[in-house]
Amino acid sequence: MLLIKTDRDTLLKPLQEVTGVVERRHTLPILSNVLIERSGDKLSLIATDLEIQVTAITACTDQDKDFSITVSAKKLLDICRSLPEGTTVSLDGEDSRLQLKGGKSRFSLQTLPAVDFPRVAPSLDVKSVVRLSQKTLKRLLNLVQFSMAQQDIRYYLNGLLLIVDAGQLKVVATDGHRLSLASVPLEETIESQEVILPRKTVVELIKLLTDSEEETIIEIAQNQVKFTFGNIILVSKVIDGKFPDHNRVIPTNHDKNLLIARTFLLQALQRVSILSNEKFRGVRLVLTGNNLRIVCNNSEQEEAQEEMEIEYAGDALDIGFNVSYLLDVLNNLGCENVACSFGDANSSMLMTVPGEDSFKYVVMPMRI
Repeated sequence: MLLIKTDRDTLLKPLQEVTGVVERRHTLPILSNVLIERSGDKLSLIATDLEIQVTAITACTDQDKDFSITVSAKKLLDICRSLPEGTTVSLDGEDSRLQLKGGKSRFSLQTLPAVDFPRVAPSLDVKSVVRLSQKTLKRLLNLVQFSMAQQDIRYYLNGLLLIVDAGQLKVVATDGHRLSLASVPLEETIESQEVILPRKTVVELIKLLTDSEEETIIEIAQNQVKFTFGNIILVSKVIDGKFPDHNRVIPTNHDKNLLIARTFLLQALQRVSILSNEKFRGVRLVLTGNNLRIVCNNSEQEEAQEEMEIEYAGDALDIGFNVSYLLDVLNNLGCENVACSFGDANSSMLMTVPGEDSFKYVVMPMRI
């Protein structure tokens, strides 16, 4: 039975959008599959790992039969990718096989029953609805994502705190060594809400969001967040846990202040980091009157130094940091200058953007 006959790209684009959530190895074989569903003139492709579900919807007007079928997401994606651009692709389903034809190529793929596909049910207790552009949300996530923990036993750090409060949308991430906070004002006042998004959800969102002014709708429930933008619907469970109080971590009384060009500092750090210790990645910032010296050493007794003239009138300071933590933030900021505030050699550094109160980055020092 012919299910669909369409251009290769009609299938390839939504497949690329949903396949990111599919795990390579799974105890449930059906989770390696994508659910392809047709209803009227809409074709939906759905993938899930039980925590996140991504749906991509595309227009389809070639046939009028509704159907639903599941097939290996990775194999179907690889097949569509390998076919020449502009190829007409047809899918035929019979018994438990899917026949795919494109040009002179033929593929027979195993299917699993669509009724067994485990959908993430949308939550009915939506507390807050936030609307903002895709571009704004993508920028917010990019400003903090690098501070999320990777595989911390404190599972709530392997994610990002999303806060709706006092007419603002805030995002916070920390791995215990550094903390990023970014915020954006909202046009309407919305009920206060806090949820922790899993790391994988954040990574997928950054991949899928575009730099357009198109609207994103975020529906926040107690145990789930739903993002709707373009042709995509992403539903994610949230991490159950208590996120650290970010307000207590952000220093407010540092008296040593430094203003410096972002690219100037970034390039100097990139150069000295070539000789940093591969394991500890330590870098020293030595501040004296109107002078900043950046020093890196490694276990082979090699050393790199950068010296630059700056406007600095505070007390002398010699402080160490993990250079990767500094490079991460400088690479993700798009501003011209950054402001750095210090206490003493044992206190964290606060990095901000001059004239903007919407971004803060706190990084703990390290002994070198």
